[in-house]
Amino acid sequence: MNDYFAPCLEPQAVNAISALGLAHVGDGVWDLLVRTYLCAHGSVTSKNLHQSTVAHVSAPAQARVVDQLLPNLSEEELTVYKRGRNAHVSAVPKNATPGEYAKATGLEALFGYLYLTGRTERVNQLFAAAMGEDDHAA
Repeated sequence: MNDYFAPCLEPQAVNAISALGLAHVGDGVWDLLVRTYLCAHGSVTSKNLHQSTVAHVSAPAQARVVDQLLPNLSEEELTVYKRGRNAHVSAVPKNATPGEYAKATGLEALFGYLYLTGRTERVNQLFAAAMGEDDHAA
């Protein structure tokens, strides 16, 4: 793979990555999407951008997104989500419950999986639905 900005790994290569590895990539993908969304929608001060970003990337916020997106996931996506959700983490942030953190890890694993397999259109669909853009429903 030579294009790390737009990867397109084979599913078996992505399946060889640990659930927490997928979540690690997905965390970065989610963070970049949130930052892009906020800038594109007019949040211009650095203080507001940071506070808004933190509000969207927190485990409780991501857990709420999961509840919203779950009914629209394919079987494959649900399997990846559950793999991430069930991963054994060593610590849970103080601002989240273990359940919220597990859901957030599952969401991040799903976004990492979709990104690494080159399914950016699906990433965009799910993210738009998460942000309440009705014309992009999952």
